[in-house]
Amino acid sequence: MQIKLNFFGAAKNVTGSCYYLEANGVRLLIDCGLYQERKLKPRNWADFPVPANTIDAVLLTHAHLDHCGRLPKLVKEGFKGKIMATAATAEIASIIMEDSAHLQEEDIKHKKKRHERTGKKSPFPYEPLYTMEDAQKAKSLFDKVRYKTKVPVGEGITAEFREAGHVFGSSSIRIEVQQGGETRTILFSGDVGRWDLPIMRDPDQFEQADYVLIESTYGDRVHGEVADIPGELERVINETVKAGGNVIIPSFALERTQELLYHLNILLKEDRIPHLLAFVDSPMAIKVTDVFKKHPELYDEETMAQIHAGEQPYEFPGLTMSRTVDQSKSINHIKGTAIIIAGSGMCTGGRVKHHLKNNLDRPESTVLFVGYQSVGTLGRIILDGAEEVRLFGEVQPVRARIEKISGFSAHADQNELLRWIISIKQAPRKVFVTHGEEEQATAFGKFLSEKTGWSCMVPDYEQEVILD
Repeated sequence: MQIKLNFFGAAKNVTGSCYYLEANGVRLLIDCGLYQERKLKPRNWADFPVPANTIDAVLLTHAHLDHCGRLPKLVKEGFKGKIMATAATAEIASIIMEDSAHLQEEDIKHKKKRHERTGKKSPFPYEPLYTMEDAQKAKSLFDKVRYKTKVPVGEGITAEFREAGHVFGSSSIRIEVQQGGETRTILFSGDVGRWDLPIMRDPDQFEQADYVLIESTYGDRVHGEVADIPGELERVINETVKAGGNVIIPSFALERTQELLYHLNILLKEDRIPHLLAFVDSPMAIKVTDVFKKHPELYDEETMAQIHAGEQPYEFPGLTMSRTVDQSKSINHIKGTAIIIAGSGMCTGGRVKHHLKNNLDRPESTVLFVGYQSVGTLGRIILDGAEEVRLFGEVQPVRARIEKISGFSAHADQNELLRWIISIKQAPRKVFVTHGEEEQATAFGKFLSEKTGWSCMVPDYEQEVILD
């Protein structure tokens, strides 16, 4: 029995998820994500360590950009195999990849003009990482799978997708390899969600795995209670209304935006916040919300009960879905307080940067972070207390109030990761701790070893291990 595993991303860092598995002459990638940390972005431009045209299939855990964002580049380099994912993941990933391609094409145009004006040179080529055409080719390769169904992915190899509880359509994937009369199972956690979140079903668990790759984004800490979210949201909004500013919420198009709408809907029904104008200023988030409405079978029992009662969890009076650029620009002319939910979640692109430009220097406004901010991203720089930041090539002072609600996280914390993995009855041969900054991954590996006695390892980028 010999299976080769390489860590081509999310090894001692959070983004760029990409694992390579080779067995029985079959070559697989599990995820193919974009690097979003500033210092690691050059990796996006490098050739894949394995020629793209030799990869047989990609198994996609979910549709976040750091898990699916390099798929169009893989296609651009010659990949022609299947991309296997749940229906909701395939639909949302298609939206996200096309949006990423569009943003890159636009960003290159603006950057080139700006650099020509200032005489500056870019460290990256003046071309997008991939184009809309590449994204659409990737979209055509999706092969939709069902939860809890073993699907063949190559000779002697099957894969089973189960609910990860992280975002809509997300999966943990267990791959089973049969070789020479023996069987090995390798479990890829994907991003593990949390129990008792609104909208989402709870994470599914596994009783057996010989090897486990487990994420560790929050492997060194415990989240705030989910029950605290409405109260914290109420406090931030009411304090900002009193100050006379806007509430700017950088938000991920997938899950976080829909969850925010869910909570705002309840706060308004209970008259805990004023009936303000609210905007979802993200065409991608609007499209993703439409996918949510299309797949009610993925909702938890509470959300299903709301829908059966005739309520819509993502709609309320005063909410505007800003689809066009003109609609987005018109938000800046509103007097008084507005709630502006805009992408991207880590402030690395999208319309939120324009709202930051108009509000960061206003002490009466609030920038509210409701998601993880990777090291080196604009969101993390602001959250860490920078007094000024660069926006659109210019220095912008930070005078707005900066807030964070941690209970929103769709990632399991230390205790929840432990809860997820200890459903495995017999000790795995090895647990690989991935998808966390080195400090978090190391802390969780130590924590897990102490709690279970299992052998844990924090792999390096591009490290190769043989699973026997």
